Amino acid sequence: MQIEHILPSDIEKRSFEIIRKELAQSGVSVPKAVEQTVVRVIHTTADFEYANTLMFSDDVIEKARKAIYEGACIVTDTNMALSGINKRSLAKFGGEVFCFMADEEVAGEASKRKVTRAYVSMEKASRMDKKLIFAIGNAPTALIKLKELMDEGYKPELIIGVPVGFVNVVEAKELIIESDVPYIVNRGRKGGSGVAAAIVNSILYSMDEKRGK
Repeated sequence: MQIEHILPSDIEKRSFEIIRKELAQSGVSVPKAVEQTVVRVIHTTADFEYANTLMFSDDVIEKARKAIYEGACIVTDTNMALSGINKRSLAKFGGEVFCFMADEEVAGEASKRKVTRAYVSMEKASRMDKKLIFAIGNAPTALIKLKELMDEGYKPELIIGVPVGFVNVVEAKELIIESDVPYIVNRGRKGGSGVAAAIVNSILYSMDEKRGK
C-alpha cells in the first residue's frame, strides 16, 4: 500500500478525480447537468450508491441557480445542515440560511399540538415573505408538511429532500417526487444533514465558478 503525498489544498480535487474515475470504471454515467452535485454527495459520504438513488426533476439545477440569483433563502430542518451550508457564498446573492428548530414559539406549538418541531418549522417558514429553498436532511415530517402546504397553494422554489431514517422516510420522499415542485431527492432510507448541505453547496460553488469567485 502506497501513501499519496498531497498538499492539503489539493485533497478535495484529488478526491473528486478518484470519484469520477471509479464511476467511469463502474460504467455509471451521470448526466453533466447534475454531475457536480452527485460527485460532491459521494465525496461527503464515500457512498457510490448515491449515483443511482439521487433523483432530479427537470432542469432543477438551473432553476435552483436562478432562484439563488434572485435572492432566495434556504430553510433547513437541522442546525447541522445550517452549519454546513456555505453562508458566505449564499450571501453573495443576497440569501440567508434559516433553521427554526430551536425557536421557542415553534417548540411550544409543536408540544401543544403533539407534532414534530420540523412540522411546525415548515409552517413558520411558509409565512416568510421570501423565495425559499428547503434543504431537509433529517425529518420526513418536514416533507409531509411541505406537501400539505403545496396542496393548499404554497410554492417553494425547490425542495431538497434527503432525510435519513426508517419511519415514513421513503414515503415522504416519494410525496415530493410525485409533486410538481422542483426537487432533488434521494430515494430510499439514506441521506442526512451533511448530504443536504453538500447538495446546496454544490449549487453554490458552481455559481461561484461561473462568477469567477
